Amino acid sequence: MTGKKVLSTNFMLIDDDDAIRYMLQDMIEEYRLGEVVDSLSDARALTNELLRHEQVDILILDMLMEGIDGMAAAAAVRAQFTGKIIMLSQVESKELVGKAYEMGVDYYITKPLNRNEILGVIRNVSKHIRLEHFAHDLQSSLKKTLAGPASSAARPSGRSLAHAVLKELGIADMSGAKDLMAILHYLAHTPNDDGILPPLQRIFSAVLQGRAKEKGDISKEVKAMEQRLRRTISQALLNLAAMGALDYTNPRFESYAPLYFDYAEVRRIMTMMEEEKQPKRSDVHINMKKFIHALFRATQE
Repeated sequence: MTGKKVLSTNFMLIDDDDAIRYMLQDMIEEYRLGEVVDSLSDARALTNELLRHEQVDILILDMLMEGIDGMAAAAAVRAQFTGKIIMLSQVESKELVGKAYEMGVDYYITKPLNRNEILGVIRNVSKHIRLEHFAHDLQSSLKKTLAGPASSAARPSGRSLAHAVLKELGIADMSGAKDLMAILHYLAHTPNDDGILPPLQRIFSAVLQGRAKEKGDISKEVKAMEQRLRRTISQALLNLAAMGALDYTNPRFESYAPLYFDYAEVRRIMTMMEEEKQPKRSDVHINMKKFIHALFRATQE
């Protein structure tokens, strides 16, 4: 499933009761929850190779079946299967339920099946899967970066540190990154005893006047720079929100979110992602001056 572009949720059903499988398939199709790519009467044919071939996102299987029970089947594939497992069972024993979760089952539903409960569980699992893929897509540019902002071992300084931070935020290759680097260079070489950032328009104009190829209408160039910066910084917030939605304890998220952005805004965007709204850069509200000031201070420490 790695690298798969998720357009629909793929289900595999395993239950020795044909009526149960037919009911589940009808519900999945009726409510447009995804596609049933395979339906089996027992788990003996279940392998990780089959799950990969069918690109299964959610495996729904019964606990008590002949040949191999659902518990053993889940344990056999869990190490390599990156999707979610929902187990069905007539057994309500807390001990067995606990054992099922230990074997890697994500959700446990007792029989007789309740239609509303099944729909609720499937929708929750599907939402979590889509959120994971959405977050992973946004974070793809962050995978080959530094160990983390809190690392104390041989951290870079100045320009190299600024570039490293932009990489960790997933925006180093965006057009506004060049503008940010130029702004940092300007601030680093401009005396400022009070430590207060000058007005942004003054900074933008000063940076643009220093570029030989941009000697024309400064006001238009300033507006263009501001738009590039807004797009770039907004994308950084989206990337951080996705990181936090996937793993709230991620050290980069914990360090960067409150440092560079209004944390309430980051949480708002995270909530939108959790509600499957997939926010765009135009949905994001940023404080550009706070971001630039925080980035500059980080490069000077």
